Amino acid sequence: MSHKILRGAIGDARALFEIPPDVTYLNAAFVAPIPAAIRAAGEAGVRVKSTPWQLTRASFYADVERARQAAAGLIGAEARDIAIVGSASYGIATAGLNLPLERGARVLVIEGEHASASYEWRRLAEEQGALVDVVPRPGNGDWTTAILERVDAPGEPPIGIAALTPVHWTEGGHIDLERIASALRRQGAALVVDGTQGVGLLTLDVRTLQPDFLVFPTYKWLLGPYGLGFLYVAPKHQDGRPLEQHGWSRRGADDPSTVYNGDLAFMDGARRFDIGERSNFVSLPMALAAIELVDGWGLSAIAVHVKALTDRIVAGVADLGVDVPPSAFRSPHILGLRFPGGQATGLVDRLAAQGVFVSARRDIVRISPHVYNTAADADRFVAVLAETLRRA
Repeated sequence: MSHKILRGAIGDARALFEIPPDVTYLNAAFVAPIPAAIRAAGEAGVRVKSTPWQLTRASFYADVERARQAAAGLIGAEARDIAIVGSASYGIATAGLNLPLERGARVLVIEGEHASASYEWRRLAEEQGALVDVVPRPGNGDWTTAILERVDAPGEPPIGIAALTPVHWTEGGHIDLERIASALRRQGAALVVDGTQGVGLLTLDVRTLQPDFLVFPTYKWLLGPYGLGFLYVAPKHQDGRPLEQHGWSRRGADDPSTVYNGDLAFMDGARRFDIGERSNFVSLPMALAAIELVDGWGLSAIAVHVKALTDRIVAGVADLGVDVPPSAFRSPHILGLRFPGGQATGLVDRLAAQGVFVSARRDIVRISPHVYNTAADADRFVAVLAETLRRA
């Protein structure tokens, strides 16, 4: 099945997925469904593993390098700057292992950040005698200003590392990383970006942001498999220490004539940071096909599509007593709603019982549409929500 799409034309993307007509799935920020073509790529990979006598040394490198190149293209990087990792937390841990942190310096994080993007920094700060500076949730929803105020807070120790994201994962608050990155560079602070909820829809260009590390998995906005991600490593860190030691990324290992363990030097660029079993014959072809599909639509076209849906939902819930983030500070693809009484979990369960799937994150009901969603999905969510609240 072909997965080539005309750039900028979302069209009837739902037809590419196997979502039943009675299911309204507005939960891509949790786990996105995979299109039928991506599933077919995984099934083809299973068949490869079923006939291992056909594998060669080259089999362990071809898709690896194609996927590396495709991932690099999403963020304006070069293939040599990309490592293949198993998760966002693996990439964050790699960053933590390779960034210096002086005693007394600050590690800047935001309140309510995901565990995979925050636990490493608490560990590192404790070990190095540094301080974890948590930016409180701003009452007006303006995360960018709140972060900038903490960056330049008078009388505070310098920032050693800022661990940030382009969008708050629970409420969808937009964070202007370009402005913040400029302020961090003035202090000589390192920037680590968790792109989990951004890459695949938002434009994150490493040439502009100049992060030290940026990591993103494929199972959310890239419509790919679980257990696979990509890590951008800035050139100045590419001689660093990997989490694992293995032979796949050693110089000459891709040459069929090379003897194993013949050279301890690493291949070019960020390849030294690859996970050991990166040559997954199932997940890599799936990720490659998924990236090509998303790139075929174009990130801006996807963003426009989902913003129309979140805006439609905001308009639809206007009379339901729901707290909605201000439009100036909202990301296009994640919408966090707060309800009187904070009954997010119970409300989400009641919606699911009626075939409408969203997430409960703390006291927030999180809605996150993707290309397979339509205006009818947005309208159904509003109607089912209104009826559920009325009955409650």
